Amino acid sequence: MPEELVVLVDENDKEIGTMPKSDVHSLTTPLHRAFSVFLFRKSDGKLLLQQRSHVKKTWPLVWSNSCCGHPGPGEERIDAAARRIGRELGMKADELFYASPYRYRFTRDGVTENEICPVFVGITSEEPNPAPDEVESTKWVDWDDFLAEIREHPGTYSDWCEEEVMLLDEKGIVRDLLVERKAE
Repeated sequence: MPEELVVLVDENDKEIGTMPKSDVHSLTTPLHRAFSVFLFRKSDGKLLLQQRSHVKKTWPLVWSNSCCGHPGPGEERIDAAARRIGRELGMKADELFYASPYRYRFTRDGVTENEICPVFVGITSEEPNPAPDEVESTKWVDWDDFLAEIREHPGTYSDWCEEEVMLLDEKGIVRDLLVERKAE
């Protein structure tokens, strides 16, 4: 299996090259393409969170949003998000849609994340069967309880997850989605 390549970009998200995923994350990580996914259970509207695997180079054992990853060269981000949901979580989304642009840079334990990282929101009727090299543990949480926890205890989840949650909340995206689901 060929090594996964990460797409390097400029501040305008214009592709400027690629780099092996194993080499891209360091203290001086170049800006690259990524995505984040927030996956909600169809039956009750709960959000799936994951604890990142202890073998991950970036943010090991930190709780975060449902899924993150990098599109490959020529791959649309939404297709990459669906692929990673399958790879990391062993499941698929019934629906997956673009929710918001996002750009971040954070450093932890000598590793920097530096990404243009649009946020996707999805609905699933499946239960996770995570890959142990990607995910240590998972849990389903109530959105409002999750918002309250982040506000009361910042730093509990990955930096990007907490910022993306606030972004989704400000835009009302999740609330609208959950109201729409209850009306069905």
